Amino acid sequence: MRILLVGNGGREHALGWKLASSPRVDDLISLPGNPGLGTLGAVVEGIPATDVGAIAAMARVQAVDLVVVGPEAPLAAGVVDAVSALGIPVFGPTRAAARLESSKNFAKEVMTRAGVATAASESFTEPGRAREYLARREGPFVVKADGLAAGKGVLVTDNREEAASWAEQWLDVGPIVVEEFLDGPEVSVFAVCTDRGAMPLEPARDYKRLLDGDLGPNTGGMGSYSPVSSLPDGLADDVMRAVVDPTLGQMEEEGSRFRGFLYVGLALTAEGPKVLEFNVRLGDPETQAILPRMAGDLVDVIEGAAPEWTREAAVNVVLAAEGYPDSPIKGASIRGIDGVPDDVLVFHAGTRLEGRQLLVDGGRVLDLVGIGNSVGEARDRAYEAVAAVGWPGMQHRADIAAQS
Repeated sequence: MRILLVGNGGREHALGWKLASSPRVDDLISLPGNPGLGTLGAVVEGIPATDVGAIAAMARVQAVDLVVVGPEAPLAAGVVDAVSALGIPVFGPTRAAARLESSKNFAKEVMTRAGVATAASESFTEPGRAREYLARREGPFVVKADGLAAGKGVLVTDNREEAASWAEQWLDVGPIVVEEFLDGPEVSVFAVCTDRGAMPLEPARDYKRLLDGDLGPNTGGMGSYSPVSSLPDGLADDVMRAVVDPTLGQMEEEGSRFRGFLYVGLALTAEGPKVLEFNVRLGDPETQAILPRMAGDLVDVIEGAAPEWTREAAVNVVLAAEGYPDSPIKGASIRGIDGVPDDVLVFHAGTRLEGRQLLVDGGRVLDLVGIGNSVGEARDRAYEAVAAVGWPGMQHRADIAAQS
């Protein structure tokens, strides 16, 4: 097979690494790719991941057998629709189905109609009404941008004025959603949705806050680990029955059949699991901890085969640029990557090559994934690798999987 992979982050490097390991795959082409993906196959630069027409044309010119889409932006832009229109197999949801992520309000409405447990919420388009609503509520306050925001569109705060100001800021961009705060540990559950039905992947836990102890601003994710031993027995199956299947059924009933990866962000509340959000793709940084644990062939899974898993654990520690998440500083020279032990996976998230020198080129820069017989062993290996890598201002959390 010849596969075209759309995307350029750490999630896409992990996807490409797993796809390239398939005995069924002869060629992997990445667009726009990154230096890590460049070690696995050809990289097509100069075409934005949201230029759906150019991506579809590239898939036809390259005579690819399958297109796999990693990030949310091209899905929301309709790349699946454009590729499908040319008769080329593609894995991911259509633009209409991708609204489960590209519109928080749409997702809430679907969950309500499907009877899925989630946080109570209200949607707003006017600052005055949002401020009045917040004035009647008790904190903590949860305010979300309705549309895509690259992992930065959520504020959780006890400060009412901060919530109101943040809401007004985002209302200059588009609608917002104010939600009930859900108290309880969070977990990510993933499903692969094919024509043969939906099947769960192994759960993972990620860390959204920048600093140790879950302090600091929200980020796209500073680390993850899998498996998660503290979960209730049968959680993944329960989520499939109570969340995924009803949601997919409701979507199909409304004319938006869903095919692709579905991420369910959950809060394990005293009243049971409740949905925080949907993503219509694999999570980042969770993918980097889940795929190394998949024993079978990812291409087979995409085509509907049941996933198989090893007994190993994986811990992913994200290395981020100085100034992340607000104003990441690019251009620093990355040292020590050649000193990472062979038993640690290195996934590129925001890097570029200048000659032979690897440079910082994004907010989240590298994912270092330790593999071991236990979460503790995997964690030790990941942090051993962290100690070998560096650049001025590098940020990372020291407590990923510390209390697994």
